[in-house]
Amino acid sequence: MNNPTIDFRNYGDGGNGASEKFANYRDQANVGADSFSSYAKNSNAAEVGFTNYGKSFNEGTDKFTGYGKEATGHKIGFKGYGVNNTFKEYAKEGVTFAQYTNVSTTLSASMATKAASGSFVKRWVEPGKFFREKVLKQGTVMPMPDIRDKMPERSFLPRTIVSKLPFSSSKLSELKQMFKVSDNSSMDNFMKESMSDCERVPSPGETKRCVGSIEDMIDFATSILGRNIAVRTTENVNGSKKNVMVGSVKGINGGKVTQSVSCHQSMFPYLLYYCHSVPMVRAYEADLLDPNSKAKINHGVAICHLDTTAWSPTHGAFLALGSGPGRIEVCHWIFENDMTWTIAD
Repeated sequence: MNNPTIDFRNYGDGGNGASEKFANYRDQANVGADSFSSYAKNSNAAEVGFTNYGKSFNEGTDKFTGYGKEATGHKIGFKGYGVNNTFKEYAKEGVTFAQYTNVSTTLSASMATKAASGSFVKRWVEPGKFFREKVLKQGTVMPMPDIRDKMPERSFLPRTIVSKLPFSSSKLSELKQMFKVSDNSSMDNFMKESMSDCERVPSPGETKRCVGSIEDMIDFATSILGRNIAVRTTENVNGSKKNVMVGSVKGINGGKVTQSVSCHQSMFPYLLYYCHSVPMVRAYEADLLDPNSKAKINHGVAICHLDTTAWSPTHGAFLALGSGPGRIEVCHWIFENDMTWTIAD
């Protein structure tokens, strides 16, 4: 169509286990405008997917308001969307964005304006989640994000068992039967999402593997870094969602540019980690102090990514720090029960 205008309202509002999918709408239209209001709001375990929308030849508008707000167990995904989008009042968790098309190599003017004003940052990125390397110096007071592990406690499986499991998206139904996972349940959605991450083609320069046993994790780390390695994580969760003062700082491997293997939990019936090699990093350990009493409350581990050229322009780090891919380094803390492997000092 030349200039389609589509208004969607209140679908999945208050629903239980709803599933909504929108694909290829306004695709190759001239311009157009789409408005989505209150979808999956106040719902339970809703799944909403938007794919390849807003890809009109000329710049149209997409407006999303109140999606996933006050919902529980939801999963909302935006993938392959065009420019000039407005996202308001959406849930802080359970919402993912991928493959945003921008006007040039920078953020679109509207997003940049919001980023500069701070309103966009408040809506997208938790304070302290990303920071610059220069912040890691003694005496700096900075916000600590919520680094607590919010996933349920699970265990690794022995390698002898993991090696026999049909770990593949094509065999997902068999895995669900083994772990008694119902169709369209929250765990079903989590398993699909985790499996998709595990089977995703690696980014340029990335080597990755999903591991369900400690033996597999160690084997992967040593295959990248050699056998003289050490694993680190932040000591505890003290200071989460508060200001902390940076105490003594130590650069791992003398602060040299190095390679690491970072492992992040994925939601699955058993303990599953997404591990990937991270080239061009500097890793640090730092004592974290109470800003008032100056007493040590935590010992943090941070990773600074020095090459961000392949990152998306809409990555939360750039929205928080006000820059773009390849222009700055980006640092973050290692959260509870995540870990990073490096060559031992």
